[in-house]
Amino acid sequence: MKKTISIETIKKIDPDYSYLSNVVTDETEELTIKQWIEKYRKVIHATDIIWLIVRREFMSEKDLRLFSVWCAREALKLIEDPDYRSISACDVAERYANGEATKEELNTAHAYAIASYHDVNHYAYSDECDIYDYYDTVHAAYVATYAAVYASDIEADYHAATYVIDDYHVGDSHIDKLLTYFE
Repeated sequence: MKKTISIETIKKIDPDYSYLSNVVTDETEELTIKQWIEKYRKVIHATDIIWLIVRREFMSEKDLRLFSVWCAREALKLIEDPDYRSISACDVAERYANGEATKEELNTAHAYAIASYHDVNHYAYSDECDIYDYYDTVHAAYVATYAAVYASDIEADYHAATYVIDDYHVGDSHIDKLLTYFE
């Protein structure tokens, strides 16, 4: 697992790193992950930092899953009465990351997260739902929960982290949490 990041590292992850090339310009700079995040967090959007850093090259499978669970729980806080299946899925995913749940339990939680996600989608397209902001928030929480359970996929981690980054402070809190994995 890499402990440092440089332009060379970024180019390996994304050969067309043009969205960062105006900011990260020193070809010889190689920083620890934590130093890099702290240096660029005010000039690179949180979603781009998360997209770049939340991957197996920099984080263990356990940390990826725990970060995704944290993100899902943050999204669920935005809902007045979140579906118990999503809360349970987060609990199981966290227990699994800590070696306290089986793969079978994780698969069951995955099925619950999918069912919850489908119920939200069904409700969103019904005549009862006319508040799209509410739907967007609920949808984001359930997608994040699904991602927390299915955190072995980089896209899942990225989506769990970024579905609730519409607000700058939320994105900032995600970066603060991400930094805790590199201390």
